Amino acid sequence: MPAQDRAAKAADWPTWRGAARDGLSPDKGLIKEWPADGPKLLWSFEKAGKGYSSPSITGGRIYLTGSRGGKAEIICLDAAKGKELWSTPIGVDPEKGYNTGWGGGPRGAPTVSDGLVYAMSANGELTCLTADKGVRKWSKDFVKDFGGKVPAWGYSESPLVDGDQLVVTPGGKEGAIVAFDRKTGKELWRSKGLEDDAQYSSLVAADVKGKRQYFQLFMNTLAGVDAKTGELLWSSKWPQGRTAVIPTPIYEDGKVYITSGYGAGSKLVKIDGGKAEEVWENKVMKNHHGGVVLVDGYLYGFSDGGGLVCQDFKTGEQKWNNRGEGSQKGAVHYADGMLYCMDEEEGSVFLVEATPDGFKEKGRFPMPGKTKLREGTNGKVWTHPVVIGGKLYLRDQDLLFCFDVKG
Repeated sequence: MPAQDRAAKAADWPTWRGAARDGLSPDKGLIKEWPADGPKLLWSFEKAGKGYSSPSITGGRIYLTGSRGGKAEIICLDAAKGKELWSTPIGVDPEKGYNTGWGGGPRGAPTVSDGLVYAMSANGELTCLTADKGVRKWSKDFVKDFGGKVPAWGYSESPLVDGDQLVVTPGGKEGAIVAFDRKTGKELWRSKGLEDDAQYSSLVAADVKGKRQYFQLFMNTLAGVDAKTGELLWSSKWPQGRTAVIPTPIYEDGKVYITSGYGAGSKLVKIDGGKAEEVWENKVMKNHHGGVVLVDGYLYGFSDGGGLVCQDFKTGEQKWNNRGEGSQKGAVHYADGMLYCMDEEEGSVFLVEATPDGFKEKGRFPMPGKTKLREGTNGKVWTHPVVIGGKLYLRDQDLLFCFDVKG
């Protein structure tokens, strides 16, 4: 692979939580301690609309979803300058269909693969566009086409591309998980033996003893289905799930980790024996929607009531937690030995060493601006940070900021 191609690939973040859906950036050589006023702001974009989508970055372009003028859109920007290149409607503003009280706009990040970009509105309108110009190729409606039911706070999934398949979770009795030919939109299969309604998590793919599987977390079920047929391979009950389950599952070495908020907790199940066997379950991590990352055997995320928490993956034991001022709840991202933590209340970002040896903060700064779109709603700063290509991307609804974090 030519050097320029390797460099471009290293700067790619093509979907929710990155190519492996683990929230771990491949970046190296980043700043390990921020100056008092934070890293340098390179540019800002102020027309991203309503919504909570994190950006997907590939081929020198940024893709995100937002609602403008009553329409949910995929918006494409030039990553170097933050200038809008194109936008294409993908559905109606979810507030036109229902009022959540927590702010409108699409929730899920777009997924970009091989010249195509996929995303959905909060109402479950799934659309495939060309990545260069935003030309519509095909679309589906989760409710009309697959008997899905819009979750209380809207569909929030980021579509999964796996080989020639695009896989999503309409939920419901007609097949909770559905696979399409990603180029044509032709239906390939619907999951069998799995009829749970969709929640807010995104699918994860992994090879387990040579068998490709997709994992998904529903309100009361963690399940794995065969990637070729959609057949249910195993399931594990999650009776603690209540109100909403949101964080994406984490797979590592034949085991799947899940967590959810509202007092639920977390657990680890072993699946490489062909069925789900519980390894441990506790309430050390009760992650609402800020996500958890696994780094060198340790999990990091915000736990309801516990602040930022470090948890042992193998045992579930808490190594440390920090409930310091301004770090009660938010989202976590990892890059080059450091945790990039977004405080959802303040809109500030702080840098922490990813180590089980204790909480070690290395800088904090506020977002340069605060959106006015959340006024009159209960919404907070819920978009997850992204670090890729030496840049840190932060979003608060219509405001998107790009910072230089390269050392």
